[in-house]
Amino acid sequence: CARYGGPAAVRPPESTAAPNLLRNAYFGDLHVHTNFSHDAFLLGTRATPHDAYRYAKGEALTHPAGFEVRLDTPLDFYAVTDHAGFLGMLPALTDPARDSHSAGALVDDYVSGALDGDARTQARRGIYAAMWRLVRNEPDVARSAWRETVAAAEAHYERGRFTTFVGYEFTPRSLHRNVIFRGSAVPDLPFSRVDSSNPEDLWAWMDRNREAGIEALAIPHNSNISNGLMFRLATHAGDPLDAAWAEVRTRNEPLVEITQTKGTSDTHPALSPNDEWTDFELWDRGQPGGSYVRDAYLNGLRLEEERGINPFRFGLVGATDSHAGASSLRESDFFTTYGSPQEGSSIPFDPPRPDGRRYAASPNVSLRGASGLTGVWAEENTREAIFDAFRRRETFATTGPRMRVRFFAGYDYPDDLADDPDLIARAYAGGVAMGGELAAPGGRTPRFLVWASRDLSSAPLARLQVIKGWVDGGAAHERVYDVACSDGLQVGQTTHRCPDNGARVNLADCSVDENVGAAELRTLWTDPDFDSGQRAVYYVRVLENPSCRWSTWDAVRAGVEPRPNLPATIQERAWSSPIWVAP
Repeated sequence: CARYGGPAAVRPPESTAAPNLLRNAYFGDLHVHTNFSHDAFLLGTRATPHDAYRYAKGEALTHPAGFEVRLDTPLDFYAVTDHAGFLGMLPALTDPARDSHSAGALVDDYVSGALDGDARTQARRGIYAAMWRLVRNEPDVARSAWRETVAAAEAHYERGRFTTFVGYEFTPRSLHRNVIFRGSAVPDLPFSRVDSSNPEDLWAWMDRNREAGIEALAIPHNSNISNGLMFRLATHAGDPLDAAWAEVRTRNEPLVEITQTKGTSDTHPALSPNDEWTDFELWDRGQPGGSYVRDAYLNGLRLEEERGINPFRFGLVGATDSHAGASSLRESDFFTTYGSPQEGSSIPFDPPRPDGRRYAASPNVSLRGASGLTGVWAEENTREAIFDAFRRRETFATTGPRMRVRFFAGYDYPDDLADDPDLIARAYAGGVAMGGELAAPGGRTPRFLVWASRDLSSAPLARLQVIKGWVDGGAAHERVYDVACSDGLQVGQTTHRCPDNGARVNLADCSVDENVGAAELRTLWTDPDFDSGQRAVYYVRVLENPSCRWSTWDAVRAGVEPRPNLPATIQERAWSSPIWVAP
């Protein structure tokens, strides 16, 4: 496993290892909010950026609901991404030393839950009015919060051991992005919705910064609830897309967040009716078309066929979107990532957890999940190496478990490559890795090396899949191929599916059978339907055996029946970034 990037040893006190040219897997979260985000503050979060980074390194953090949380394994990299709009305004409004403290009592009443109905609505309006006054009259408040955000990232960066990225969230309605800076060079103030709600203006600002030596990238997220806007086939003004627009977007947004606590953005049953695994942690809101990543990949192929442009060449990452300063990654120990468990409502809790943690009866809370995580393949744990992996899209996403995924394509891979001790070196030498592009000369068919290993703290692996999208005659198509099965099972030649491996979950105690499933799956696969004259995109999906969803874990601990309107089990998964193949 270690040779292929499998489970690593416990992190040493200091890392003096030479860079690994075959690259290591590193895991992190690029989407975390603290008390500088106004919504997190209103939900009770008082964790600072410093607290968030200490949590990512393995220290305990007190959740707004009063209990202590801690990661079972520290992360390798982390980014605090507080909302740039109203950045740091609520800590300032509640600071007794400031003239603006007059709004502090209103904030305290709102956070405590002492208000309800019209009083709560009026209080929220008053708080937002006070924040807007602060934005206009005291711009140094946001500047000071930004300086502290940058200082926290700088203070906690431990080169070779723990990487921090300076970042923030740009939050126009339905078009949210996280902006991640490569190094210590950052602007004096982040570009926010106060400046513009047009993502194209954000990209122009990033390009100007790049010319001044400030490198960054933006990561769209929650496309699943964008109502078709995130990947629509028009500019912000509604004009047709052109080559210049596609180039600007691709340069500034090489990645997209496919999973997080507010649902999965891979695809939707209405878009992928022949994919049995699409109905997974969905927030089914608005128009599916233009809202999901796979649909964007297919539209990108069509645009490339029709106009020679493809603005949707994204690699994949996962994140939590935690608003408590603390990533919650395990279904078995999920805590609400949105600050106070009330989620800003007065809805009662049912049932309480034995340790004092509890989840709300609110459907908005119940739909949230313990997801997700970004994996990268990089030479070492440094800002430069990990950011370069972002740029070349050698990234993968998981719903929380630390599964490792590798994906390569090439034309001269030998039949025994999957069993070669030096398979990774030969895969790099003879092809391209995930995130790459491969030309398809006529008459030649590429071979794909697909590999995954399990997280030993999670369920065993059930199957490896390759998801293919292609364009034929101007129409986009997709197909899911199982390419490796657990337990010695074989993929059906006509169905392209693995048989059910029989893995089951005991819902009485959430135990799973460790004797079913695989610790590792790998194969050398050839697309049986390959046509070198067609544009195509391929990416990998890894599925674990079923395990209990967090809501079932809570019900088991409380001694009550799981709620029938929620899935009892979950099939954790990971996705690789794609490989694009073109004539």
